[in-house]
Amino acid sequence: MMLSKSFYNQKTLLVAKNILGCILARKIENQISKYIITEVEAYNGPHDLASHASRGMTERNKIMFGAPGLIYIYLVYGMHYMLNIVTEEEGYPAAILIRAIEPLDENIDKNLFNGPAKLTRQLGINKNFNNLAIYKKETGLWVEKRPEPIQNTQIKKAKRVGIDYAGEYRDKLWRFIYSK
Repeated sequence: MMLSKSFYNQKTLLVAKNILGCILARKIENQISKYIITEVEAYNGPHDLASHASRGMTERNKIMFGAPGLIYIYLVYGMHYMLNIVTEEEGYPAAILIRAIEPLDENIDKNLFNGPAKLTRQLGINKNFNNLAIYKKETGLWVEKRPEPIQNTQIKKAKRVGIDYAGEYRDKLWRFIYSK
């Protein structure tokens, strides 16, 4: 069962924690592949100095200010797309970055998906997904509920990656990692 728009209209840190163990589904032509979400980072509001929204709304980040459940894609180093999902109410700029997933098919090398740029490359995710709703299957990309419950002991908190410039926000434990 697919996660609804209301799932994303919650506090960002709650969405980040609760999306772990859920299934990221990708449809290309008539084939659907599914992956367990194993790592995410939260970017929470206009005061989070690691967030694109910390300098206000721009053409690049305006989707972060949009409705919960929208896909926010941005390009890093001119070559790597990053998959984010907008959280909280419209007007509050927050999102979660999907950092890693694991294929449900055990014949597929999970190391192909253990980074945010790797997973978007493998799944063919690019700017064309920007501003689409992740809670609609027509987009070819959606999130399904966890197939099984997970325990708090299976979730590790850590510092976010690559944000040394973010002042007091660089030490926030807003990266969440799921281990089976």
